[in-house]
Amino acid sequence: MRARRPQVGVVLTAQHRAGRLAFAREHQDWQILTGALLFTDESRFTLSTCDRVWRRRGERSAACNILQHDRFGGGSVMVWGGISLGGRTALHVLARGSLAAIRYRDEILRPLVRPYAGAVGPGFLLMQDNARPHVAGVCQQFLQEEGIDAMDWPARSPDLNPIEHIWDIMSRSIHQRHVAPQTVQELADALVQVWEEILRRPSATSSGACPGVVGRSYRHVEAKHTTEPHFDLF
Repeated sequence: MRARRPQVGVVLTAQHRAGRLAFAREHQDWQILTGALLFTDESRFTLSTCDRVWRRRGERSAACNILQHDRFGGGSVMVWGGISLGGRTALHVLARGSLAAIRYRDEILRPLVRPYAGAVGPGFLLMQDNARPHVAGVCQQFLQEEGIDAMDWPARSPDLNPIEHIWDIMSRSIHQRHVAPQTVQELADALVQVWEEILRRPSATSSGACPGVVGRSYRHVEAKHTTEPHFDLF
């Protein structure tokens, strides 16, 4: 036997497990995996995790290979995005501060989700988890007024959301860069660039990152702050 790092997972109670099992059984033969279903989520990326560089022998002390570490924290960027079999939203970079319900409604639901739902038309379904800003009264009221249906989602189930694969791809892509981002702005720029690249590959309409990720999962910023609507349906 050898020492191994344990797999990291969320804390699940018996109630959580029962809810996840019920969800899986209910959707095991689901046929709605089309562009009408938008999977969304937020994710935080930190500068401190960009700790690998590609260099030649003797270049250890080169400026481009030195990760400047702030003892009080290197900074982080929170982003929001949505994917479906038919397209994706823009990657929205959340400026400093926490994501409260009003902010979620005004920066994400109104300028990004609403126009996407309008482009899809009847049958649009929003997937969001049960984070407090998502299920707050003001957000639920907004969705109801706009006629946007939200999917019932089991608690403590981030692993059921296929967008988690996208976050993982983005994280690994950032880490593999020859020069890691040194500032929060550089990290935000890099995340937007990677988001655009992985979801605009030629294979994305068949077995690429977005459709392939959605299918596999259910068989098992702008750099500057902006709320301008942007989405692709392909």
